[in-house]
Amino acid sequence: MSVKRRWRAVPGRTLSGRLSEGASKGLTMSRTSLVRNMVAGLALLVGLSSAVTPAAARAEPLYFAVEVRREGRIVAQPKLLGETGRTLRAERRRPGAPHADYRLILTPKATGDSFLLQLDLLLPEAKGHSELALLHGQQRKLQLGRVPGELEVSLLLMKVDSPEFRALMQLSEDKGQGSSTSSI
Repeated sequence: MSVKRRWRAVPGRTLSGRLSEGASKGLTMSRTSLVRNMVAGLALLVGLSSAVTPAAARAEPLYFAVEVRREGRIVAQPKLLGETGRTLRAERRRPGAPHADYRLILTPKATGDSFLLQLDLLLPEAKGHSELALLHGQQRKLQLGRVPGELEVSLLLMKVDSPEFRALMQLSEDKGQGSSTSSI
């Protein structure tokens, strides 16, 4: 069976099948509207997918009690307030000193019941880095130096809105009844 082809005149096309000048202008308009429709469709898709996925976890306020020891000697004991998802920086510098006595950077992230913590410590003569997971109320000692005891960090993490944190603050207030300075 043979198929006969019939050539019909299509507005905007020449007999060779190419677009005439006027039709290419119409095609450009349809490409523009096609792109607009695709962008609108993608925006709708992103909007629907963000509505279906759970909202980002709200930042959890955290308390950190840190003790830094260099060769057994206490170098720093900062007590810090931070929150998950935000980098916390602490630095001690003597007035007029060109370099800090220490620089501590903590980056906590919530993962279920625990917290992933990235810790960076810089002293004039030493530095250390560690990544660890901590539970609320957990205290951990880290050896960051090349040999044990060279650079040691003790770290306690607590959720601020917890009975344990309130008890710790009450204990600190009871200890400092005679002094006017705060423990944090």
